[in-house]
Order: sequence, then structure tokens, then C-alpha cells
Amino acid sequence: MEIAIKLSQFLLSLSILIILHELGHFIPAKLFKTRVEKFYLFFDIKYSLLKKKIGETEYGIGWLPLGGYVKIAGMIDESMDTEQLQAEPQPWEFRSKPAWQRLIIMLGGVTVNFILAFIIYIGMTFFYGEQYIANSEVKDGIWITNPVVEKAGLKTGDKLVSIDGEKVNRFYESNEKLFLSKEIVVLRDGKEVKVHFPVNFIDQLMQGKKSSLVELRVPFVVMEVQDDSQNKGLLKPRDIITSFNGQSVKYADNVIAAVDTLKGKTVPALVKRDGKEVAVALKVNQKGKLGVAYAFRTPYDDLEKLGLYKISKEEYSFTESIPVGINKGFTQLSNYGKQLKAIFNPKTGAYKGVGGFAAIFNIFPNTWSWEAFWSITALLSIMLGVMNLLPIPALDGGHVMFLLYEIISRKKPSDKFLERAQLVGFVLLITLLLFANGNDIYKAIVGK
Repeated sequence: MEIAIKLSQFLLSLSILIILHELGHFIPAKLFKTRVEKFYLFFDIKYSLLKKKIGETEYGIGWLPLGGYVKIAGMIDESMDTEQLQAEPQPWEFRSKPAWQRLIIMLGGVTVNFILAFIIYIGMTFFYGEQYIANSEVKDGIWITNPVVEKAGLKTGDKLVSIDGEKVNRFYESNEKLFLSKEIVVLRDGKEVKVHFPVNFIDQLMQGKKSSLVELRVPFVVMEVQDDSQNKGLLKPRDIITSFNGQSVKYADNVIAAVDTLKGKTVPALVKRDGKEVAVALKVNQKGKLGVAYAFRTPYDDLEKLGLYKISKEEYSFTESIPVGINKGFTQLSNYGKQLKAIFNPKTGAYKGVGGFAAIFNIFPNTWSWEAFWSITALLSIMLGVMNLLPIPALDGGHVMFLLYEIISRKKPSDKFLERAQLVGFVLLITLLLFANGNDIYKAIVGK
């Protein structure tokens, strides 16, 4: 059932993005009286699942969900159909239109992608508002659960001050910013300390265990007691350890540090259970473990009830949502630009993390959440827009590059040149597609 939910969200999101992107090409093409021969969701190699011709355009759904397309008459595109180019240009063909009209047609898809993302962020801001923990509320510092981050220089208890010169205002933003950061300023033992992440930090992260960079310090909440645990029957799910070995403990990291020094011993402890404190004698095994699974994260509302953090909640009117949503869109656009820059820098090793359709599929949650769905769709819309703008023949950006050359030089590249460029671009895209999806397969095999 979980797979079905993930797949439904994935296909719905992909369908929305593809249809709207192609509409971005279709509408200006029709406005400029350019014939559109096909409009397809997914690729119809050899055959299609559904098709219907309305007027001069065949609308359909293909069987291969790797994208979609509009086939515009008189244009050299991914179909590599050059037969029509052997005849004299016709008034309704793409190649007969002025360069500025062709430029608008080619930019239509990515324009719609960016507009869609901003509309989604505005809508989400209006409907859901914002819930966050202010960085100033993280009074006892952060929790480092990732050994790669600890090796890079951050420590549990550090208070984040700034990331690459930008002040940290909201805790939940820190993980995304840290991922691509170079210099972090933290408050440690009352003094400001600068931490510099190595150039290959992303590569190190991908080789290590999967976990976030920093976490909120949360209580030691028992999630599950293992069957072979010596503490089975002593601890129960939802128990919170508040005292260990005679010392009051506020956070899970306090318990973990203490347990590691008490291997093979039985120690007194207090746990909060159903609102009451219960005394127990807990056994630490020879590996320095209690034999329980504990919560790395605790829901915001629970953290507020425990008196650890104050949750800030903001609601916006529709007009107030517009600038906030637009700002979110630009922030995501900027972040994705930084990610691409890191990917194209071999020193970072970020290219090893490039994923294909399996990676996109896996970012959708196992349970249906409209908030998560729209958030992911907005991000994917930005990614699709940016990727299509890359100056690679066969992508919109490649066509735009040649059109800008034509407008500036007043010289139109020959159809033969465009045909060859399209073929080179197509080979390059197939190579990138194989690399990205090959990465997915490799990660699945090695379990990373």
C-alpha cells in the first residue's frame, strides 16, 4: 500500500509538471499561428496508451513515463523528424516564424515551471502558514548525530550563529544551508568559533551513514525495546529517561554519553511514564547499549509540551502570502543553483549523488500528505525549469542559445547544423540519464 501511495504521488506530480511545461510551449505556438502536430504526456515510442486528434493536433498519453513533448511543425526536436525540412518552409511552421517568436515559444515551458513553483509556494503559505523553531530557542545548542559532521568540526552543544555569513534565524533551515556551506560560526563555551567544511564534504556525507547534519537536542524517548534486551519489561515505548546513574539528564545525547562509560553495569534511573516518574534499574550491555531504539526526532508539538522549545506559528492573509511565497521560491531557486554548481565541481564529489527517477520517487512520503506533495512538486518544478535552461542541444536551453546567437548575429544556423547539434545533445542527455539512473541502481545494490 505504501508503494502505491508513493507511486501515485510521483506520477501525479510528474504529470502536472509535464503537462504544464508542454502547455508553456503549446500556447505561444498557437498564439503565433504555429502548427502543433502532437501533444503528449509521456513518450509514445512505437505506440501510445491513448490518443485523439482534435483539429491539427494529436493529443495522447504514451507508455514511457520519462517526460512528455509537443511536436511543433518545422522544428528540429528530439523526434529527429527531418523529412518535413526537405520541403519549402510553410507559413505555419516554426522555422518560418521571426526569431523573437521562436524564442518566446522555446522559453514558454521553463517560464511556466517557475511561475508554477511560485504559485505553489504562495498557496502553501496561505493555506498552511509557517510553523518553526526560532534558532534563538535552541538554547542548549544542536545535536550532532552524523560522524562526518562531527569530524568536520561541529560538536553537540554548539549554537549556530551564521552560515557563510548569513545569520541563522530558523532552525529547520540550517540543514539545507549547511549541506553546501563553507564557513560556519558557532557559539561554543561562550566563545564564537569558526568551522570550515572541507571541499569534499558532500562526498564524505554520501559515503557515510544516511542522517541529517544537525538535529534538535531532544529527550531520550524509548520507541521500541528489542526482544533480546536485558531491559525488556523494565522499559516501555514512550518512556522518557529523566535521570541516569544518579544524574539528571535532559537530552538523549546525555544518556548516550553516560551509557558508553558504563558497559556491563546496572545503574539506577528514573523514567517519566504516563505523567509519573518511575524508578528502574537499567542494565548496560558490554557494547555500551541499553538494547532499545530511541527517537532522533520528536514532533514539534510534543517538544513544546515538554517545555523544551517554543514553537512559532505564523498565519498569512492571501496578500501577505504573496511576498512570503515569492521569497521562498527565490530561496529554493538559489539553493538549487548552488547544488548544480557543486555537482559540476569534481572536487566536491557531489556528482556521485546525482539521482534519476528512483531518487525522485523516493523523496515522496509513504503516507499521503498534500502539504508534502505540493512542496516536492514546487521543488521539482524549479529543478525542471533550471535543467531545461542548460545550454545543451535537445534541451530548451540549447534552442534558446542558438536563437540568441541568431538574434545577435542576424545569422540563422543551417538546418544541417541544428540537426547535428540536436543529435549531439540527444546523445549527451542519454548519457546523463544513464549516469543518474545508474547511480540509483548502484546505491540500491550497495545499500546507500
